[in-house]
Amino acid sequence: MDARPTAFVVAPLRLARVAAVLLWRRRWRILAVLALLGVGLYLAIPWLLGPIVTTQPVVRGVLVQSVVASGRIATPHRVNIGSQITGTVASVPVTEGQAVALGQVLVTLEDSELRASVEQAEAAAAQAAARLRQIVEVTLPVAQENLSQAQSTLLNAQQQYSRAESLRSGGFETQAQLDNARRALNIAQAQVRAAQAQVAGNAPGGTDHVAAEAALRQARASLLVALSRLDYTQIRALEAGTLIARNVERGWVVQPNQVLMVLSPIGQIEIVVQIDEKNLGLIAIGQRAVASADAYPNRRFPAELAYINPSVDPDRAAVEVKLRVPAPPDYLRQDMTVSVDIAVAERADALVLPVSAVRDAAGPTPWVLRIEEGRARRRTVTIGLRGPQRVEILDGLREGDLVVPSSVAVADGGRVRPEAAR
Repeated sequence: MDARPTAFVVAPLRLARVAAVLLWRRRWRILAVLALLGVGLYLAIPWLLGPIVTTQPVVRGVLVQSVVASGRIATPHRVNIGSQITGTVASVPVTEGQAVALGQVLVTLEDSELRASVEQAEAAAAQAAARLRQIVEVTLPVAQENLSQAQSTLLNAQQQYSRAESLRSGGFETQAQLDNARRALNIAQAQVRAAQAQVAGNAPGGTDHVAAEAALRQARASLLVALSRLDYTQIRALEAGTLIARNVERGWVVQPNQVLMVLSPIGQIEIVVQIDEKNLGLIAIGQRAVASADAYPNRRFPAELAYINPSVDPDRAAVEVKLRVPAPPDYLRQDMTVSVDIAVAERADALVLPVSAVRDAAGPTPWVLRIEEGRARRRTVTIGLRGPQRVEILDGLREGDLVVPSSVAVADGGRVRPEAAR
């Protein structure tokens, strides 16, 4: 029997065993080679196909361009509160930072002496009023009665004189009797004139009546002065607002022109900010804004641009701007730091792109890397409105274009694998 087929079968098995032994002995080298091949392939894929890039799409939407600045809360004016008289402070029922109402008592002065002056003035006014009433109700009627009586006496004296004169011409009366009748007539006439003068003086418009009225007016004026000085002991708030300063304590002696408190009127709040002069051409009176206090960043409130200073501060290259706050929140305080976002322009249907996708956005020739057939191509763009996070693209891109963010380092013409932003 021929043994050759057995030899042909055994030889490959031996070769397989030898190969297996050789592979086992060189297994680490083989694994290293395979690992190197895997790493090379992993590194070669991005080089061949480009890195995976999360792209920014060009879309249409509403874009609002705004100017952002920080400033402080201020009031158009502050009210300095002081005393109109010299006095000793009896009490101070308010504290610094307290909200006060119109007419609320802020400081009370010692008033015992002024109360005595008021009582004295009231008594003088009552006495003057009684004097005028006495003239009207007593003196004038008595004078009128005296005048009536004097006129009757005069009439009788005239009749007696006429009789005596007739009898004297007939020889029945002596000269002495006629002289007595003439004397009685003169006295009666004098009494009538005196009574008439008394009536005229006490009648309305007469000297005594006018003097009594003047005395009453003077007494009442003195009473008003005393009451006013007494009222000065109660220093009140002339406007509703918040006390931002208090410089008085109980027992102090205060004088006129001394500032005791400072009041910030309520409802008259504005924001004073400094705008970079490069933005001067963007702002205008009446523009809407949104503000927030640094202490309450999540509580935003509306404002409106109301004033632009006509001059520029050369040291800071800024313009002072004031914004009116129509409905100030209750947490706002004088000199509080706030941030404002002034809307200077708005486009309803703009082609927009995130600012992070535009390179050299503040330069003269901004550009982007637009993805074209798997490669990043440099394209110059024209920017319109600029928002805090997005810009308007006027030229250079179309809606739906994908742009590489500026944070990704990709060369012009380099391959990329675009991935949509999530």
